[in-house]
Amino acid sequence: MAAESAQTLERGLRLLRLLADGHGGRTPTELAASLELSRPVVYRLVTTLMNEGFARRDAEGRVHLGFGVLVLAQAVQPLLRAAALPTLRRLAEEVGATAHLTVAEGDDGLAVAVVEPSWTDLHVAYREGSRHPLAKGAAGQAILAMRGGNTGYQVTEGQLQEGARGVAAPVTGLPWLEASVGVVSFGGLAESTGPRVVTAARELAAALG
Repeated sequence: MAAESAQTLERGLRLLRLLADGHGGRTPTELAASLELSRPVVYRLVTTLMNEGFARRDAEGRVHLGFGVLVLAQAVQPLLRAAALPTLRRLAEEVGATAHLTVAEGDDGLAVAVVEPSWTDLHVAYREGSRHPLAKGAAGQAILAMRGGNTGYQVTEGQLQEGARGVAAPVTGLPWLEASVGVVSFGGLAESTGPRVVTAARELAAALG
């Protein structure tokens, strides 16, 4: 019984990850094919998730994430912030730029944690809770690049704020999290900034793993 329950849980989590990939909903048949499960098994999983508010079906029968996942996300964000602050603080002080952790929420990036450097005369004020399209800014582009298999750092200029330059790298190795660590500055950034941001992202992945 315990083994069967664990298998059901694992399948349910795989189903949730599939629904969270931003494809705009899938039919039970598509879900069954992607998960390599029978349709009756998928129907049972979907029904259970719908009963708990973690999945919903639209008028065409396509399955989407339910609003219940928002409650879980709101509970996880403070934990992510607490785990990220030491890494972001070191990064901000070393680079002399505002450091941040951004997580993907659908097609948007959400700034979960932000740390400003203590010693610079001028730095970018970046508010926790800020949201922007993943396609704009280094933080979101690093997440999109990771989806395509590129785990290097991304550099953008002036996409979210005029005159601001951003550098960000994805947090890799955590299947349950799509996120990036980055810095943003109005001034020039040293060539070592990109590799330092990559190191910070790896440090955070290790702390969360």
